[in-house]
Amino acid sequence: MSVCWGKLLGDTIKEALGEDILDKVESIRKLSKSSRAGNEVQRQKLLMTLQNLSNDELLPVARAFNQFLNLTNVAEQYHSISPHGEAASNPVALKKLFSRLKEKNFTDSDLRQAVNQLSIELVLTAHPTEIARRTLIHKLVEVNTCLSQLDHDDLADYERNNIMRRLRQLVAQSWHTDEIRKIRPTPIDEAKWGFAVVENSLWEAVPAFLREFNEQLEDSIGAELPVEANPIRFTSWMGGDRDGNPNVTAEVTRHVLLLSRWKAADLFLKDIQVLVSELSMTEATPELRALAGGDEVDEPYRQIAKNLRSQLFSTLEYLERKVKGEQALPPADLLTDNAQLWDPLYACYQSLMACGMSIIANGQLLDTLRRIRSFGLQLVRIDVRQESTRHTEALAELTQYLGLGDYAAWSEEEKQAFLLSELQSRRPLIPRHWQPSPETAEVFETCRVIAESKNDSIAAYVISMAKVPSDVLAVKLLLKEAGASVRLPVAPLFETLEDLNNAESVMQKLLSIEWYRELIDDRQMVMIGYSDSAKDAGVMAASWAQYRAQDALIKLCDKEGVTLTLFHGRGGTIGRGGAPAHSALLSQPPGSLKGGLRVTEQGEMIRFKFGLPQVAISSLALYASAILEANLLPPPEPKQEWKSVMDTLSDVSCAMYRDYVREQPDFVPYFRAATPELELGKLPLGSRPAKRRPTGGR
Repeated sequence: MSVCWGKLLGDTIKEALGEDILDKVESIRKLSKSSRAGNEVQRQKLLMTLQNLSNDELLPVARAFNQFLNLTNVAEQYHSISPHGEAASNPVALKKLFSRLKEKNFTDSDLRQAVNQLSIELVLTAHPTEIARRTLIHKLVEVNTCLSQLDHDDLADYERNNIMRRLRQLVAQSWHTDEIRKIRPTPIDEAKWGFAVVENSLWEAVPAFLREFNEQLEDSIGAELPVEANPIRFTSWMGGDRDGNPNVTAEVTRHVLLLSRWKAADLFLKDIQVLVSELSMTEATPELRALAGGDEVDEPYRQIAKNLRSQLFSTLEYLERKVKGEQALPPADLLTDNAQLWDPLYACYQSLMACGMSIIANGQLLDTLRRIRSFGLQLVRIDVRQESTRHTEALAELTQYLGLGDYAAWSEEEKQAFLLSELQSRRPLIPRHWQPSPETAEVFETCRVIAESKNDSIAAYVISMAKVPSDVLAVKLLLKEAGASVRLPVAPLFETLEDLNNAESVMQKLLSIEWYRELIDDRQMVMIGYSDSAKDAGVMAASWAQYRAQDALIKLCDKEGVTLTLFHGRGGTIGRGGAPAHSALLSQPPGSLKGGLRVTEQGEMIRFKFGLPQVAISSLALYASAILEANLLPPPEPKQEWKSVMDTLSDVSCAMYRDYVREQPDFVPYFRAATPELELGKLPLGSRPAKRRPTGGR
C-alpha cells in the first residue's frame, strides 16, 4: 500500500489557491529538507524565504505543513496496527512476557494471582485540551478507514480508484474546513467529546482486548479471565474538574452525569438489540426458564433480552427528558443499578455454558457482560476535583456565621479537632436557612450533587494543592453535611516540590488518626502531580521528588497495612510527565503498582492512544504487560549512593531552573517573545481559562 500525501494535498492546494502557493510550499519543503541535512547555504535561503512571506502567504503555507503532518500522523498510526506493518493490535507482548516470567521460575499460580489483581483505571481529562475540532477528527478517522481498505494485495483497479477518490475528497474537505474553533467549548462539549471516544473506539476495543488477553492466558498458563473480572475501568474529569475552571459548576456536573447515563443506556440498547436478534436458542436450564417466565416461553434467552430492551427504552426516554430539563417521573422499570443488567444476562451466559453452547455464550453476550463491568450504566465515572483553599474558605465562612471564629486562621491542630468532632457528631452543622456567598454555596452544592448521584457514578474527590491532613478531613466533613458517603475516596494531590517532599509526613499524620483509619478500611488513594511540580522546580528536580514521594508513601503504607493506590497526573509532554507508557511504568519505585494503575490520559493523547479501536487494544496491552512485569519483576531498590547523586543533581538543577524562571528579569519577556504563549492563550481551545489567576501563575 502506498499513498502519496504530498501529491494529494498538493493537488488540493493547487486547486484551491493556485500554482504559486503550491510552488512556495514545495520550495520551503525542499529547503527544509536540505537544511536539516546540514546544508548551511540552503538554511540561509530557507530563512530568507520565510522572512519574505507576505501576510497573505503565511496562513496557507502554515496550514499546508500542518495538514501534511496530520495526514502523516494518521499514516503512522495506521502502520502500527496494519497486518502488513507493526500489527500492534495483537497483544503478543503479553505472551512474550508470560514466557519470560516462566523462565524466571514464576509458577502458573503466581501468574494467575497477578492477573486476578490487575487493575487499570484510565482517567480522561480535557486539559491540556484536544485542539483539533471533532469534525476534523472525524475526517482523519475516515482517512484511516480508507487506508485499511487499501491495505490489501487483491484489490481490483476500480476498487482502488474508488478508495483513492474518497481519500481525495477527505483531504479536500479537511483543507476547506476551519481548523481552529471559533467558539470556546463548554465543559459539557468536552464531556460529549469524551463520550464520543467511548462510543467510537473504547466500546469495541475493551471487550476485544479482554478476549485477546483471555486467549493469551489460555495459551500461556491454561487459565481463563473470569467473566466477572473487571481489570479495566474508565473515569473522567470532564465536567468534574473545577480546579482553575470557573465554568465547571455543580449544575454542569449534574448535567454531565445525566448525559453519561443517557449515552450508556443508548449504547447498551444497541447491544441488547443484537442479542434479541441472535439469542434464538430454545434449550435452557430450568433456572433460566423460570427467569424468562416459565416453560411456555419457547425462546427464553430472547425473552430475557426483550425484557431488558423494554427497560432500556423506558430508561432512555426518561433520561432524555431529564437531559432536556423537562419534568419526568421515573418509570417503574428504570435501570439504576448495574446488577439489573448483569444478573439476567449472566444467567443467560451460565445457561448457555451449561447446555453446551459455549461458543455462543462467549460471543456478543460475553462482550456485553464485559462492557457492564468496565463501563456500566454510568458509562464513565466522574472525579470531582477542587483546590483546597476553596474548602477552607467555605468552612471559614460557616464557622464565622456560627460565631465559632475564623476556621482559616486556626492552627492545624485546632482544625483537626473541630473537623473530627463534627465528623463524629450526629447533628447537622449547616443551619437550614443560612445564605452563604455564591462561592461557598457552589462548594456545598457540588457535594450535594455527589450525594444525589447514582451508585458508583463518582469515583473520587481529588484535592489539588493539598498540604495538611485537615485538607482531607475538610472534604469528608463537607460530604457528610451534604448527605454524601464519607467513604468516597478522597485523594490529596501533592504537586509542588515542597508538597511532594512533605507527602510522607502528611499521610503519616492522617493515617495516625484512628477514626480516619476505620473510615477508609485501610485503602488510600494519593495523587502525584507531574505538571505543576515540573513548573515549580524543573523537570529533573520534579521527577526525583515524585520518585521519592512515591517510594516513601509505598513504604509508609506497607508499614501501616494500608493498600495504596497511586494516582499519576501525567500528561503527554515531558514537562507534564509524559513518556512511553511501558518505560514510564517500569521506572516507578518498587511496589508502586501493587494497588493498581490509576493515571490521567490528557487531551490529544486520548485520541493518539485510544481514538481507534485497534490502537486502543495496543495501548491497553502495553499497560497490562507493564503492570504485570512491574509487580512480578520490580525494579531494584536504588542504592544509597545513587540516591545521593540524584539528591545533588536535583538540588543543583532546581536552583538553576528557579534562578532562570524567578530571578532573571528578562526571562518572562524572552519566553513570551520566543513562544506563542500569549497567542495560544487567546484561542478558544478549551473550556478552562489559560491561567488559574488572570494576573499570572499556573
